[in-house]
Amino acid sequence: MADGGTAGGRQRAPAPDEEWARHWQYPGVPGLDLLRARYVRHTFTRHSHEGFVLGAVRRGVEDVIMPEGTVRARPGTVVMINPEVPHSAHAGVPEGWSYATLYPSRGLVAGIAAEETTLRGTPGFAETIVEDEDTARLVRAVHRAAEEGNALAADTVLRLVVARMLHRHGRSLPRREPRAAGARTAARARELLEGRMAEPPSLERLAHELDTSPFALLRAFKAAYGMPPHTWLTNARVRTARRLLESGIPPAAVAAEVGFTDQPHLNRHFSRIVGVPPGAYQRERARTYKTGEPPRS
Repeated sequence: MADGGTAGGRQRAPAPDEEWARHWQYPGVPGLDLLRARYVRHTFTRHSHEGFVLGAVRRGVEDVIMPEGTVRARPGTVVMINPEVPHSAHAGVPEGWSYATLYPSRGLVAGIAAEETTLRGTPGFAETIVEDEDTARLVRAVHRAAEEGNALAADTVLRLVVARMLHRHGRSLPRREPRAAGARTAARARELLEGRMAEPPSLERLAHELDTSPFALLRAFKAAYGMPPHTWLTNARVRTARRLLESGIPPAAVAAEVGFTDQPHLNRHFSRIVGVPPGAYQRERARTYKTGEPPRS
């Protein structure tokens, strides 16, 4: 990882505008993705995750744009984002931000909630950001343990983090049921876009197929998923691209498979949603799956 290290173990001070990022999985803790990074110019475009987000800024400020407004993540805070909640992010100060983020799966969080809480239904978090220096340190400790190959410590501390935040800030998430006509139309539009990801119809054509108008469809889709159809489709393409990259398919072939015009098009959108380019993402996965050990910093 390009994190200011040098051969021989000596550390050098990073340049003021130097960025680095590492997005990986540690086989010792199934159901968890990890991202540790420093960003200055990088921006995350609007997207959502299938699982949860728990992030702790170490230096600088990250502005996270949520549906309810912007939260400023500073050192000592923990950001918590529930599955499928649309958000974007960028630097809140000129020097950017560095942070450690955990992406536990729904199943992992649900298992911890069932064992350690009285939450019923689908567990989640009631707040987006809280001041909690102790838990922020624990988030970073999960990363350190994983990078050292210490499965016992990484798994233990992760479970302590999730259980603590569920106890303090947990709630049962409301069920999403497409009862209204607009919600049903949005759900059907989503199904059609998923099935025709590589060659999606225009908004007008999609609306015609669903027997509605373009603006009515646009409003219904944004109300249901927090994003217009084209933004949602880009997010869905990147999700599919991640799975294809993990299976070993080359990035250029992945780009064509999910409907991007070429590999640079994939690179741009993938980096702005995942935080690293698809090639780097695939290399980290390949090394982890091949060796069963965390990639070396």
